[in-house]
Amino acid sequence: QVQLVESGGGLVQPGGSLRLSCVASGFTISAYAMNWYRQVSGNKRERIAHIYTATGSTGYTSSVSGRFTISVDNAKNTVFLQMDNLKPEDTAVYYCNAEGVGLFHGRNYWGKGTLVSVSS
Repeated sequence: QVQLVESGGGLVQPGGSLRLSCVASGFTISAYAMNWYRQVSGNKRERIAHIYTATGSTGYTSSVSGRFTISVDNAKNTVFLQMDNLKPEDTAVYYCNAEGVGLFHGRNYWGKGTLVSVSS
């Protein structure tokens, strides 16, 4: 059974840090591009970071670049999002996404999300 399970969300003060984890099961992330999205209630889901697990190449949206870092541990089939210098506008539900590449093109999996709240 394919599954993505996020964890690590919570309440943090502005300027603080959180590390999100996303554990994959039922497939191997090394054959996928892994993404982190976030969604504020009423808004469209936005991709904020991605990593091509085969090459390690990463990308970030401008609002998080320099503050967030995406990484993977292929041995643990897990992707991480280190979030530093958090701001109130980072408050959102954060989702892990796996996007198939190559032979697995067209496959797309989502986690259920984890809530991050940044407030004093």
